[in-house]
Amino acid sequence: MSGSIDDALSFFRLSCGQWRSQRSSHHLLHRRAEAGGSFIEVVELPAGDPQLIAIAQLHSQDPAGLVGGCRVRWSGSMAWDKAGEAHEGESVFGLIPSDERGRQGLLLRDRGYAETAPVAGHFAMDARDALVLTTDYETMSSLERFSFAGPNVRLRTSTVEGLSNTASFCVETRLNGSRKEAGGKDSGELDSCSGSAIAPAGPLSPLGW
Repeated sequence: MSGSIDDALSFFRLSCGQWRSQRSSHHLLHRRAEAGGSFIEVVELPAGDPQLIAIAQLHSQDPAGLVGGCRVRWSGSMAWDKAGEAHEGESVFGLIPSDERGRQGLLLRDRGYAETAPVAGHFAMDARDALVLTTDYETMSSLERFSFAGPNVRLRTSTVEGLSNTASFCVETRLNGSRKEAGGKDSGELDSCSGSAIAPAGPLSPLGW
């Protein structure tokens, strides 16, 4: 992907839209790999959105530090699913930078990646403008790295260490008609993103953020 990504909020905005994700998860304990896929929709939320303010207060953080966030919905399946088992849900994320450039700070969630309780993790942009998320839970920790291979292709690697040790790789492809340029300008026929942007999950669902 040409050009640099200035900060984490810009990365989230580039992720705004609808995505089809193909995932391979490696369960280290069982020494087996599991394939899966999901549909992801990411919508940006402005800093003053009541949902973000509520999350900041939930984590005892000052809402004035929020620069924005997103709401993510997902629906998918994994190869080892039992009959009737579904992976569907949604989550809200809020960004509170800890530096002037907005390239690192707190990522507040109303539900976690490895556990469903509200959790605060950390985000950081690396030297290649990839977004790295780290989250510590009571019984485990997760590390996720997101990067763009192009404007419509996003890659994600993740590891979960603790009671359940897994490593996953995802290729996420933007669906046609699902992107809006920053500032609200449509790109071609892309028109499904409202406002501002971005996506979660874990062992309970086959996607990321």
